Order: sequence, then C-alpha cells, then structure tokens
Amino acid sequence: MFLQTEDPMRVHGVRVQGHDEMAMKLLFWELEQHLKSSSGASVVAIDNKIEQAMDLVKSHLMYAVREEVEVLKEQIKELIDRNSQLEQENTLLKTLASPEQMAQFQAQVQTASPPAASTTVATPGPACTLAQSVSHTSGPSA
Repeated sequence: MFLQTEDPMRVHGVRVQGHDEMAMKLLFWELEQHLKSSSGASVVAIDNKIEQAMDLVKSHLMYAVREEVEVLKEQIKELIDRNSQLEQENTLLKTLASPEQMAQFQAQVQTASPPAASTTVATPGPACTLAQSVSHTSGPSA
C-alpha cells in the first residue's frame, strides 16, 4: 500500500507492508463506512480513526527516518576515518618531498593547474617513490 498526500508541504508517499498494511486498509474502510452514515456519534469515531491512521503513518515515517540517520552516521564515520588517513599520508609526503618538489607543487596550486604527468615522471625523487608505495600498500590505518 502506498499513501500519497496532495499537500506539497507533506511527505509524498509512505510504503506500508504486512500487518500494518492490513491495519491501514481496515482503518480506511471503517472511515469510509462512517462517512457514509454521518450521525453525530460517528463524527467522533471518524476523528479517532483519522488520528489512529495518522499515528500509524507517523510511526512509519519515524522508523524510516531513524534508519536513514543510522546509515548517514555510518557514512560520516567512514568519511572521517578516510579523511584522517589521507591527512596522515599528505603530511608524510610533504615531509619527504624535496624543496624543489614543494616549490613546484606550490606554483601549481597558485595557478590552479593540475600536476603534469610528464613533470612527475621527469623528476622522480624520494617522494614520488614513496607516493607510489603508499598508494599500493595503503589500507586502513589506526
């Protein structure tokens, strides 16, 4: 069952499955029956049914949001770990680079041009060798 709302400020759809789907169908069927017989007592019953249906939808939405928050928290944690690893590698490479290599890098950063592949090959030094070995052996570091 898939619910949709006309209000653009509200959620456009909620997927309901299993036992909850049957409960939603029953609530809406009862609501329809009460609407057909519009006595004073049925108005209160209708309000109660609407409230129950909205509570059920709210609980589904909250569950979906909690699941998404957990996924995003895990992704953030992984990105923080990866960023830390890259910062450590960057610091190591900076300490092992020659002054000429650092000057060349700074010039490229100032002109905002990507490093030329021929320049890296033409000036192989300790940092280039280290960069190649680190990229081949880099795994999760603690």
